[in-house]
This record gives sequence, structure tokens and C-alpha cells, in this order.
Amino acid sequence: MADIFALTQEAVAGMGIELVDVERAPLGLLRVTIDRPDGVQIEDCEQVSKHLSRVFEVENIDYQRLEVGSPGIDRPLKRVADFIRFANERIEIKLREAIDNRKVYAGILRVSENVASDPSANPVFGLELEPASRKESAQVLEFAFDDVDRAKLDPILDFKGKKR
Repeated sequence: MADIFALTQEAVAGMGIELVDVERAPLGLLRVTIDRPDGVQIEDCEQVSKHLSRVFEVENIDYQRLEVGSPGIDRPLKRVADFIRFANERIEIKLREAIDNRKVYAGILRVSENVASDPSANPVFGLELEPASRKESAQVLEFAFDDVDRAKLDPILDFKGKKR
């Protein structure tokens, strides 16, 4: 799978597209997730799909169906660069080891300037947790990149048009 990811990343490198994930699903489905800083358009998916179809045919990658899409509003964060890019956004993380008998946390991602300028091998980030009441101050949970089992954007959606 790492070979397919590397091949796909190399294939889309010059297209101004960021490869988020490559996943093999049942029934021969190969799912490729892409992103762009200004958002993915249907034309991007079409262009990447056509290009990858040719590349996979030449490289003899076995699949029945290719699906290219955007990561959606709950985009997974898989690399240090993703954490830096989405600093000050609301995210949800699941830690490998529990802290205070809890593994899943949601809050605002905080990235220090020294991490943003020099992402080391295992940088430490902060997650500003929402206080339980208005009287409490916000707590910041510090975690290392390697402590994270999975992470994703966790935007608050308001379908009623009211501001929070």
C-alpha cells in the first residue's frame, strides 16, 4: 500500500494537488483522496482520475474501479504539515494512550511558532479544550505528534443560521 501511495503522490506532484490518502476498499475499489488549499473542484477530481488511470495501467496496479474525491469537511490530519496547516482550527484527536482515562479530545489546535518554522521529528502541539462552564478558563492539552492515533477536522456546523 505504501508503494501505491508513493506512486500516486509522485503522479500528482506537478498538478498542484495534495494527496491526502489512498485506500483499497472491497470489490477492487481504489479510493484516492485529494485536497487543494482553495478546495477541490469536480474538474480536479476528473483530471486526477484520468491521469491516475493511465499511470496505474502503465504500472500494472490491480483495481476494478478508481474513485477520486475530496476529504470533506472532516478532513483527516495525517502528517505534521497537516497539523501546521490547520492551526487554530477545531479538530478531534484520538490518542494512543489515555490521559485522565480519556483518549478522544476535541478543541482548537494550537501550534507554537518554533514548530511551524522547524517541524522536528516529533513536535508537540496544544489542544485548547472548551471549558465546562464560562467561569472556568480554557485548558490546553499538550500532545506529541507520535501520541496521536488519528486526527480530523471537527468543524461546528450550524444549519439554523445562528452564530455561536
